[in-house]
Amino acid sequence: MPDPNRTSGEGAVEAVAPAELKERIDAGEYVFVLDARSENDFQEWHLDGENVEIVNYPYFQLLEGVPDDLRPELPDDGEITVLCAKGGSSEMVAETLKEAGYDATHLDRGMKGWAGLYEYAELDVDADATVAQYRRPSSGCLAYLVASAGEAAVIDPLRAFTSEYKQDARTLGADLTYVLDTHVHADHVSGLRTLAADTGATAVLPAHAADRGVAYDSDYETVGHGDSLTVGDAEIEVLHTPGHTTGMTTYRVSDVLFTGDGLFTDSVARPDLEDPDAARDAAGTLYDSLHDSVLSNPDDTVVAPAHFGDGATPAADGTYTATLGDLNASMGALSMDRDEFVEFVAADMPPRPANYEAIIAANLGRESFDDETAFELELGPNNCAASEEALTD
Repeated sequence: MPDPNRTSGEGAVEAVAPAELKERIDAGEYVFVLDARSENDFQEWHLDGENVEIVNYPYFQLLEGVPDDLRPELPDDGEITVLCAKGGSSEMVAETLKEAGYDATHLDRGMKGWAGLYEYAELDVDADATVAQYRRPSSGCLAYLVASAGEAAVIDPLRAFTSEYKQDARTLGADLTYVLDTHVHADHVSGLRTLAADTGATAVLPAHAADRGVAYDSDYETVGHGDSLTVGDAEIEVLHTPGHTTGMTTYRVSDVLFTGDGLFTDSVARPDLEDPDAARDAAGTLYDSLHDSVLSNPDDTVVAPAHFGDGATPAADGTYTATLGDLNASMGALSMDRDEFVEFVAADMPPRPANYEAIIAANLGRESFDDETAFELELGPNNCAASEEALTD
């Protein structure tokens, strides 16, 4: 039971690092979270997990102590981790809980700190290269490093994490030679130009993506269907796979397909972010791309997407990848005929990513944001996939 005799000032409120909280969740520990943000912010984006119990109670209702209606929802013993947007309000709420006798900590830097988590894992694949996946747990964004014979390429980099790519390339003894985007992203500010400028690598865009009106103040190259790039002993093949966007492109390295936002391990792309009025036509184009250029590959081909969602399950190597054979067996949408696929995908679009218009403008080079503003624009879920409901069998 909470200790009602505890007095104010008995011990500082501990700040829990985001990485530590993530480790506890991944280890299967029971985690109780009190989310002190507004109900709207909570509904849009919050921590989740089978072993996470979470209660949303806005901080401004906790200014005068712990309300009676909240007490039954709090554990009598065990740690309560309080979080807010940036860490200030959660520290105050945790202090209130401690004064009321609860065991309370707060998440350092709140959800902004959570969004700063970035994880690295190498794919267990048969390729003439080291292939590493980066994952951002807060939004499900995935990026990749391909390193071979002293050279490296990064696919779909996030601007917020350019230092990680540079450090890991150095660790692998490789110089960055190419930086590639699969398309014009709508959920995060691309690190394409920043990383290229920092390293001297060549920035590469799909030609159809550049056709959307790219206005960069720096040099870049374009690639089209059938082109290839050489990184050390590895070859990066270019497959134009429109649908999610007109420029959506898949890159192939050996038996790995970097499918961008075209195909995920738990869903397929949404077709409405570039032109909502053309969503149905884009859904048909997506069907054609998947069946002509992606699903036609051998069953043991590994799909390495640009996002993972709540329904995604890690592969044996810990990465969010899957073989085409497994996806064909588990994802109902892939066995639909064209008309059924179009009806299904276009029928139930999730909310668009927060700030997606500003992010697209930044990635086209039409708007410029400082690092802090760019990071703030990305906070929240990515929502680049079609609804996951009924996509899997």
